[in-house]
Amino acid sequence: MAGRRALHFVFKVGDRARTARFFRELLGMSVLRHEEFSEGCKATCNGPYDGKWSKTMVGYGPEDNHFVAELTYNYGVGEYRLGNDFLRQVIEKWDSGTIHPVNSVCPFCSPQGITLVSSQAVSNAKKLGWPLKEVTTGIFEAEAPGGYRFYLEDKEQLRQDPVLKVTLGVSDLQKSVNYWSGLLGMKIYEKDEGKQRALLGYADNQCKLELKTVAGAVDHGTAFGRIAFSCPKDELPNIEALMKKENQRILTPLVSLDTPGKATVQVIILADPDGHEICFVGDEAFRDLSKVDPNGDKLLDDAMAADNSDKWFAAQKMKKAAA
Repeated sequence: MAGRRALHFVFKVGDRARTARFFRELLGMSVLRHEEFSEGCKATCNGPYDGKWSKTMVGYGPEDNHFVAELTYNYGVGEYRLGNDFLRQVIEKWDSGTIHPVNSVCPFCSPQGITLVSSQAVSNAKKLGWPLKEVTTGIFEAEAPGGYRFYLEDKEQLRQDPVLKVTLGVSDLQKSVNYWSGLLGMKIYEKDEGKQRALLGYADNQCKLELKTVAGAVDHGTAFGRIAFSCPKDELPNIEALMKKENQRILTPLVSLDTPGKATVQVIILADPDGHEICFVGDEAFRDLSKVDPNGDKLLDDAMAADNSDKWFAAQKMKKAAA
């Protein structure tokens, strides 16, 4: 599985302006590219919506070697309901008997959400007056617009990708580990049956996936996200065939997605045992598609300036729809 890479996590956002401020001014990420679409995506990248929407990729560096965020904004939707698939979890004390990776937070002692290393982000939050909660010594919780949780380790930002891991809730840890490791080929870095957590990934220098057992069934709400990986293009039909053979859910069969003026990519969308959406995309074309656009910031700012939907709803004394 050496050719597989962790790429991004998809967030649905209702307040695009405040969200852009959080990622740019607080986390210190850059806009890598921005695109506007007049109709829904064939692979439901923006969720089950057919109307106008936008995609903004933000991160600490290009997707070739960084894990980034994809912010999808549906013009007619003002808010989404969070479930327990990507939520806060009470942080536990550091276990001194556990061997912890260098330059990382304990893989078994952190909450659900996204964990990253950046003292600059902590400093930015304080300067902006953005609420911070110190959940354990040197680790702060910051809530992005929409309720998404980010955990900031107050250390100098890593030269490599500062984004350490994405933590998702599961209902049956062993079943999920079997899926992600046995079927999707991820390496198991850590596993703790007592704390019902496991840490997996495709490579030591990539963002990891942490699975954490939650009580009862996993509820994705309407804000459900999607995690994306790339693989060599010729592996995509094999992934599809394996999922069919194993009677696993395929949300979107292998399909080609066209972006005007850019590469056409092939993707397949899967669902794990708890319904977490997983996108696999052909690596060769995606590297071309995901090139950093130097005009990304301007395109986003222009789109937000031209978006009069909030003013229109306010004038009508109405609120945008809640998904």
